[in-house]
Amino acid sequence: MKQTQAFLSTYTADVSGVCSALFELGGMTVMHDPSGCNSTYNTHDEPRWYDTDSLVFISALSEIEAIMGDDQKIIDDIIDAANQLKPAFIAIAGTPIPMMIGTDFDAIALEIEDATGIPTMPFPTNGMHSYISGAGMALAGYAKRMLKDSPEEVLPRSMNILGATPLDFSVNGSVASMKEFFEENGWNVLSTWSMGSSPEDLAKSGKAEVNLVISSVGLETAKFLKNKYGTPYVTGTPCGEKFNEFILKALEKAAGSKDETTAFPDIPEENRKLVIFGESITSRSLASALYLEYGICARVISPIETPDGILSGSDACLSEEDDITESLKGVKMVIGDPMYKPLIPEGVKHIPLPHEAYSGRIFRRDIPNLVKDITQYFERRLLNE
Repeated sequence: MKQTQAFLSTYTADVSGVCSALFELGGMTVMHDPSGCNSTYNTHDEPRWYDTDSLVFISALSEIEAIMGDDQKIIDDIIDAANQLKPAFIAIAGTPIPMMIGTDFDAIALEIEDATGIPTMPFPTNGMHSYISGAGMALAGYAKRMLKDSPEEVLPRSMNILGATPLDFSVNGSVASMKEFFEENGWNVLSTWSMGSSPEDLAKSGKAEVNLVISSVGLETAKFLKNKYGTPYVTGTPCGEKFNEFILKALEKAAGSKDETTAFPDIPEENRKLVIFGESITSRSLASALYLEYGICARVISPIETPDGILSGSDACLSEEDDITESLKGVKMVIGDPMYKPLIPEGVKHIPLPHEAYSGRIFRRDIPNLVKDITQYFERRLLNE
């Protein structure tokens, strides 16, 4: 019964991660799933749905088609839609039923691309992993298929921001604030993968002197661009004035050395009575900011896929409810989505920090923009205790 969740919800699935990562890039994304399942994506996972046009469809897989393995229907439907809509690319993402019946997405994509002449990318999602997996493979897949192979001229003091989706940063201006901050500090932001930038912006990515990975979603793309163009990368999310200075120094160091690095300072292991729940890079960045601003030592608990080398010391990746409950013994304060509140022991202070990928639209209006200054949100909540 260890995998039973009595109180906690689940994070956005990998298939929605694919849709989110590619939403603004001019392609057509198809979820291969029964009709109606796309409502989970467009009502809970995608805050841009009603304000921004995007070609996100569902195959409307029927029971008989699943039983008989009728792949021709999805092939014909996608070809017909693509011939009418002329997308820049086609992406196909899987869900649990196609996984169970062994759908050959690679073969389907090859047949569609041959018929339409449009780059078609299959993503082996299955609904059993989080958005980190799906969005990460979608951005890396886009980079592999859509970026030029020829070497690019490197522009001094230029950068890309990788891993920007509303699942981690919502639509509260955080990504725009990041771009504004770096440009104010002498960096030319060529693209933000993939919020607020056009496909033409992303096509310039090879000219960047350095890349900044702001969430785990962008890490595979950073590694690909490092191999393709030799672009070094820094890991860290802008968050608070003092930690932002660490990021600026790390960017300068990476640009000079051509090696990847993180912007995280060393945080003492003792007295980590504050726990932060969330995606690993954004949460470790917040922990760094709180340490630099207030001297508070926090432990990060990431309940979803966590790349190697991000967490350190007593930080942990815990996905089971029993393990998460155990991790809260002896703590004095918890920062995390309001949906973690049922697990927080009595007497332990909870500072709500809503996460779009966890609670969806429920607390969207309460998600803060922590890029420029964390004091407005945290100082009263942290220090007046």
